[in-house]
Amino acid sequence: MCGIVGIYAHNGVAPELYDSMVQLQHRGQDAAGIITCNEQFHVKKGIGLVQDIFEQRHMERLRGAMGIGHTRYPTSGSRTDDEVQPLWTSVPNGIAFAHNGNIVNYREMRHEVQENRKRYLNSWSDSEMLMQLFADELHRFIGNGPERSISDDLFFEGLCVSAAEMFRRVQGAVSAVMIIKDRGLVALRDPHGIRPLVYGTRAAAGEEHRATSGSGGETDGGVARDHIFASEDTMFYMLGYKRVRDVQPGEIIFISRDHQVHTRRLGAREFTPCIFEYVYFARPDAMLNNVNVYRSRLRMGQNLGKLWKERYPELRPDVIIPAPATSNTMALAMARELGVNYSEGLYKNPFIGRTFIMPDQAQRRQSVRYKLSPQELEIRNKAVLIVDDSIVRGTTSREIVHMVREFGARKVYFASACPPVVQPCYYGVDIPTREELIAASQDEAAVTRFLGADLLLYQTLEDLVEAVTRKGDHQIDTPCTACLGGTYIHETDRGTDRENNTP
Repeated sequence: MCGIVGIYAHNGVAPELYDSMVQLQHRGQDAAGIITCNEQFHVKKGIGLVQDIFEQRHMERLRGAMGIGHTRYPTSGSRTDDEVQPLWTSVPNGIAFAHNGNIVNYREMRHEVQENRKRYLNSWSDSEMLMQLFADELHRFIGNGPERSISDDLFFEGLCVSAAEMFRRVQGAVSAVMIIKDRGLVALRDPHGIRPLVYGTRAAAGEEHRATSGSGGETDGGVARDHIFASEDTMFYMLGYKRVRDVQPGEIIFISRDHQVHTRRLGAREFTPCIFEYVYFARPDAMLNNVNVYRSRLRMGQNLGKLWKERYPELRPDVIIPAPATSNTMALAMARELGVNYSEGLYKNPFIGRTFIMPDQAQRRQSVRYKLSPQELEIRNKAVLIVDDSIVRGTTSREIVHMVREFGARKVYFASACPPVVQPCYYGVDIPTREELIAASQDEAAVTRFLGADLLLYQTLEDLVEAVTRKGDHQIDTPCTACLGGTYIHETDRGTDRENNTP
């Protein structure tokens, strides 16, 4: 689960890539990078938050009207500078690559790329393997002739051949953006559409007065357009872009040198986007797969409230408090459904990162009390119902329950807007092994005791899926719920080793 963005505009894109990555910081806090391109690639990458990596002197060197950016949340490989994205290779033509997802059959494909295709891999990153696989296929299509003489239409055929071969061979989640020197910007999404990717356009500078309303594409009434692809559309309004649509499962989109849009679907399969995007990862103001994240979370809270009334009709909490901040929306809707007061009884320090995506368990545990401060007047002598988005390892939830008790709660109930997380995720979420998942080895009563709560309520899987899919022209067949006990997209994933990307 990372954040990616690609922009092809009519002027320098580095400042807007930076702004976009700040808007995607919630998707990865480990590292970040930008590559831009004019007559050559310009690169700046580093470990840490976006605002700590890029200084004015770096931005001035990132020249070009085409570029990609990446905020990293590592689920494979190691945390080294060599694996900070975007990555790039010089053959053919020069390709820079940023990837959100995770490859399940990495070892098999690493052997294919290194041994059979003789492409050098400098790291254990599955993203580098994907880039080299794509680059090798494109090089085979182009051949060794003068690449510049190939038309954009023919070059797009080469891109489609390369993407189709990649989709055929790899198992897992692939949402990626690429810049190809002297050619343009590429965006693609795996045939199951597991990870999100959204497309937007705007009138180029100086063209605004000629712009007409409507969808994107290079021209609307002859208006030159800039193009953006991103994991979420959270930065579109700020930068003046309008959302066109989601990149479709199995689709590749190529913005060529003259800003013409070439697109093709290469064979979609069952559309199974990750449900955890709606539960936790995505910002509430995002629209993913034509589903509004905020509204889906309201529906999660509504369904959770109905389930509470069904199971505990005589039990009424005095106050509902979210475990901030993702669950605020869910808790508000649940409070409305139950007719109970809603209170932000836990104040969250906005300068502390998201605990779930911190690199290790020790940092997650330590950060809980750093970032959350109970408000005693909202808690003391009350029956408090805490609503959280999910319970994964249980560490954060336990600390929250303990804090609320310390501040005088008479009773502490706990509700999770997500069903029990019982299986590892192999598609880009840091849910690595069953041993770390509290619900994988303990029943609901045992989890309740571990948390120290008086009562625990999990959302049902059916209610969660209903909350996500109830509204919107989304075309979702069924969300991926493998980590919640659902079916894995690739049946071979059930026996996959989480450490398949390490030496």
